[in-house]
Amino acid sequence: MTKLKLFSIAGFTSAMLAISAVAIAANGPHDKAIKARQAMFQSYSFNLGILGAMAKEDRPYDAAVATEAANNLSAAANFGQSQMWPQGSDNATEGNATNRALPVIWETFPAITEKAEALKTAVAALVPAAGESLDALQGVMGDVGASCKGCHDDYRAEKK
Repeated sequence: MTKLKLFSIAGFTSAMLAISAVAIAANGPHDKAIKARQAMFQSYSFNLGILGAMAKEDRPYDAAVATEAANNLSAAANFGQSQMWPQGSDNATEGNATNRALPVIWETFPAITEKAEALKTAVAALVPAAGESLDALQGVMGDVGASCKGCHDDYRAEKK
């Protein structure tokens, strides 16, 4: 197994252990699910930050690092989430851990699953492009960002 694959596996395993550790520390009725999905989103953010910095040329393009970040993002985007989104685990339900999920998520649940599928599709195109070249990476990052924005605009409260 190559070093890159070992590092990718180790990174993903570490992220999943962090999700588990954070989830165990939760107290409210939905806190475990909220903390787990927040950890998943932090993984999204971390890996997108690497790829975005390369795409904007704020960080030197490195095919191996871009591939690793894209693979990590793909693993996180394809992570089973059914238990992370129980109804009532929003920012308006009293007793929940602090989060920005709007209650409308559960009112329009089929629509949000379409947004999740759009992310998976965009990330599937990102994976091969990330290690190909800077131009290829830049060519797909807009679709990934748009898929993220689709959920953020409709289903996430503004930061306070």
